[in-house]
Amino acid sequence: MKIYAVVVTYNGAPWIEKCLDSLARSSIPVTTLAIDNASADGTPGQIKTRFPGVELIETGSNLGFGKANNLGLLKALENDADYVFLLNQDAWIEPDTIAKLIEVSQQRPEFGILSPLHMNGAGTALDLNFSYYVSPGACPKLISDWVTDNLKPIYETQFVNAAAWLISRQCLTKVGGFDPIFPHYGEDDDYLNRTLYHGLKIGIVPHTKIYHDRMGDAFGQLDWDTNRLFINNIVRLKTYPNSFMFNLVTVVKEQLDILSYLLLLRDFSKFIPRLEALVKALLMIRRIKKAKDYFAVEGAAILTTEKK
Repeated sequence: MKIYAVVVTYNGAPWIEKCLDSLARSSIPVTTLAIDNASADGTPGQIKTRFPGVELIETGSNLGFGKANNLGLLKALENDADYVFLLNQDAWIEPDTIAKLIEVSQQRPEFGILSPLHMNGAGTALDLNFSYYVSPGACPKLISDWVTDNLKPIYETQFVNAAAWLISRQCLTKVGGFDPIFPHYGEDDDYLNRTLYHGLKIGIVPHTKIYHDRMGDAFGQLDWDTNRLFINNIVRLKTYPNSFMFNLVTVVKEQLDILSYLLLLRDFSKFIPRLEALVKALLMIRRIKKAKDYFAVEGAAILTTEKK
């Protein structure tokens, strides 16, 4: 069995040794690829010195999360990987994390993506963001079963962030890679949406965990108000299985309603970013539609860093 671990790095010097060392200590052997997005803090040199067995790809520019991961996913597929494990540079695993995920995957192959539990960096609590993904509304019964000491091997969910994904080869060949239309953020929402559309499930495996010492925005600062709304618009415009026209009408109507309300309140601090985000998305309509149509075809979504 061939298992590849892919770690995208960008100024990850404070975390990268702990991250890569944990992969080296995995109870099931993995081939580790590090994709460096032009770090300026010596991260590539650290990897070369401390982890000579890790294959390092230096992109020469900041590709962001999705495009850089695609380089690793493509290489893994070309080398006949059975699984790819994506791990954030500011996270680390337990020795049996990957082995436990693969054991569940082999028992439940209908799940294309599996995630362990995400603890905070100190291991004292669930990662705050991850705690929302296992809430009763997002992942029914997990918390209840946890409290009653009746945990099942796997829990189906609609979303879990890509800090630690085990992706099966079946999933990669059906769904492809991350859509390069996303600059950063939103690419995991889109990928999971496509995974479900292509008939595969997403699961959380509660009997294993990682530790996530969140480092904030690892891939460049965003004008968060505008860009968060802009990225959310792209995600919703690409939603499957709805038609693009349905998505477009829904998004525009909703945004215009909110904008009208904000204008009535004269809340320009929220009005302006939302208007800018909507205009920015509408200026990309043709490109977004092309991307949606392209990734809708099973097996057609090639792994690439190129824009669609």
